[in-house]
Amino acid sequence: MFDGRDPIYVQIADQIRHDVLAGALEEGQQVMSTTQYATTYRINPATAAKAFGQLVDEGVLYKQRGVGMFVAEGARARLREQRRQDFFAEKVDPLVHEADILGIDAAELTAYIDRHRKDTP
Repeated sequence: MFDGRDPIYVQIADQIRHDVLAGALEEGQQVMSTTQYATTYRINPATAAKAFGQLVDEGVLYKQRGVGMFVAEGARARLREQRRQDFFAEKVDPLVHEADILGIDAAELTAYIDRHRKDTP
């Protein structure tokens, strides 16, 4: 599971974010504990705790004392909005800039996107 260049705690947090966005983890649903993560993936419990702490700070998870960690209410919407902002900043803004340099106007760009979406299942 952990084979990227990012630290393991970042990969854990990214996977949980992905699962929330994809609907695999629903709001209010309990997630594995740090101990379960550590045992399941054979990692240091402190590494899992760091990922969970980051997600709590972001409002993706919340801790219910003595019970465990749960997906926070509104987490999916917050993650979706953040991803949308990142998408526009990282992908669309550079695309628009390059399109301007190449003389591709908004109508041509939109037509291309529309054609591509119709061809993609």
